[in-house]
Amino acid sequence: MPPPKKPRSTPAVKDAGQPATTPALAQVRERIDSIDRQIQSLIAERAGFALQVGKAKGKLAAAVDYYRPEREAQVLRMVVDRNEGPLSDELLVHVFREIMSACLAQQEPLKIGYLGPEGTFSQQAVLKHFGRSAHGLPLASIEEVFQEVESGAADFGVVPVENSGQGTIQVTLDLFLTSGLKICGEVELRVHQYLLSRSGRIEDIERIYAHPQSFAQTAGWLRANLPKVEKIPVSSNAEGARRARSADDAAAIGGESAGHVYGLKKVIMKPIQDDKDNTTRFLVIGRRIFPTSGHDRTSILVFIHDKPGALFDVLSPFARHGISMNRIESRPSHQAKWEYAFFIDLSGHIEDESMKKALAELEAHSASVKVLGSYPVAVP
Repeated sequence: MPPPKKPRSTPAVKDAGQPATTPALAQVRERIDSIDRQIQSLIAERAGFALQVGKAKGKLAAAVDYYRPEREAQVLRMVVDRNEGPLSDELLVHVFREIMSACLAQQEPLKIGYLGPEGTFSQQAVLKHFGRSAHGLPLASIEEVFQEVESGAADFGVVPVENSGQGTIQVTLDLFLTSGLKICGEVELRVHQYLLSRSGRIEDIERIYAHPQSFAQTAGWLRANLPKVEKIPVSSNAEGARRARSADDAAAIGGESAGHVYGLKKVIMKPIQDDKDNTTRFLVIGRRIFPTSGHDRTSILVFIHDKPGALFDVLSPFARHGISMNRIESRPSHQAKWEYAFFIDLSGHIEDESMKKALAELEAHSASVKVLGSYPVAVP
């Protein structure tokens, strides 16, 4: 029998113009590999404890029964508080969000309805808030998102409510007038609008597809650069990308993800939004109010009749009890002539004593007060 062959050592590979791997660099890489093994082991340990939490809660009906947005918000805030660099808060929050998403999905993935199709900013908001282990349900309209959550076909929904430059999305507010759903969270998404096409040549463009909100957010750039191009509004930027992919003389406005999904991989120009800090706020809608996270926002709907001092009567209880108002928006109530509904965002949770006292005073002055939800303030 011939003697066993000695294993051959692999020589260091030297790239052209690159020095061979030094012993010090090899030690650093070995240390990185060791850290990676520890991280992987700790993630597995965390997942095991997450399963124990599920078992401790007993037999529950569905994945939604295991989800605790207030607890997730507390965990993410601790991540931010502990961060000393060099990685950004936003990046670390993203990493931990994905870990929590994967751990929760061990029970069963959450089903999240959003304004589709795939590639929309609403889908990006879902991924930012729930992570990639949640199951997204692209739907045709904001109304359908509400319907799917109300029926239980979706555990939660994500809907746009306002943009930093273009203001309120009225259809979302109007649906709260009659819906019994609650606001369970919020997402703030930086929106970067790109000009996308199949050819990548701006001189070829004769028409552009986009959602009306995107046309509004890029109006100045379009006037300056493509004043004569036909602008065709569509139901979503993803739908615009789908239409634009079939012709070299067409383009679409939207996020980079829409371009990848629908084959418009040539980015003609980015970003083209007029407001460089363009941000859209989304609401997470569900069927219940969750406990306080310690840093929350409460949204209410107040119905009042048109009379002198009506708005003062609405706002003064919050001032007396030291509650900050973040936002107020009025809409016709659609219930009675000259009756209005005020959508108000307040700092604090419905369980706070000061909030309870202020709402009790408010109910004495208004026709009706409806609590839409108390939920964690968006984590970056």
